Amino acid sequence: MVDRDGDALLSVRGVTVRFGGTTAVDDVELSLEPGSITGLIGPNGAGKTTLFNVVTGMQRPTAGRVVFDGHDITRWGPARRAHLGIARTFQRLELFLSLSVRDNVRVAGDIVKARRRGNYDVDAETERLLELTGLSEIADQDVSDIPTGRARVVEVARALMTRPRLLLLDEPASGQTEQETEEFSSMLRGLAESGLAICLVEHDLPLVMSLCRTIHVLDQGQVIASGTPDVVRASPAVIEAYIGAEAVS
Repeated sequence: MVDRDGDALLSVRGVTVRFGGTTAVDDVELSLEPGSITGLIGPNGAGKTTLFNVVTGMQRPTAGRVVFDGHDITRWGPARRAHLGIARTFQRLELFLSLSVRDNVRVAGDIVKARRRGNYDVDAETERLLELTGLSEIADQDVSDIPTGRARVVEVARALMTRPRLLLLDEPASGQTEQETEEFSSMLRGLAESGLAICLVEHDLPLVMSLCRTIHVLDQGQVIASGTPDVVRASPAVIEAYIGAEAVS
């Protein structure tokens, strides 16, 4: 049965996650559309990464549903969701440190090729993504030898190698220089223009405010505000819980 929700590619409906007596995510509702960059912000421990885990199948919700492209995927495992077109990066880097930048990206392509029928030129796609993400010049370096900010881009490139329709990014700009952040921002805009849906968890508020059309703010597991950057920036609840009055004065 197909369950459509307007133009949304992903719909999170009433999702709650409890760990014993602790509620990490509390009745969260949000939707993501193709070609959009959506922000998910809030204090540490607000439930942002837990929500990503629910969307990717790494955490079963206590209540609620996750619908992707009209399919209820609430009970699907991570591999099945990835095959459908959901990819993510992690707050804590998950890379093969002994491999080169190129091989870290390529390994995802080898997995995809083994699972899909038809022609898939792994070498060509690897080089295309290295160029797209600005990693070509360091492609032969071991990941252990490059700065953290660049390593986070490697993780993004590897996620893109799976040809996702939805990309979830968990603090991808952490450790980047100002120039790297500007380049990264431009790359994300280009990806969205190509039709990719992107959801961004990030503490770099200027980056989020400049990139995202819609922002959801979590605090103690609950959405306390949703809307455009201007709406979120002016929300008294957001100012009190996260941004602070000095940031908007």
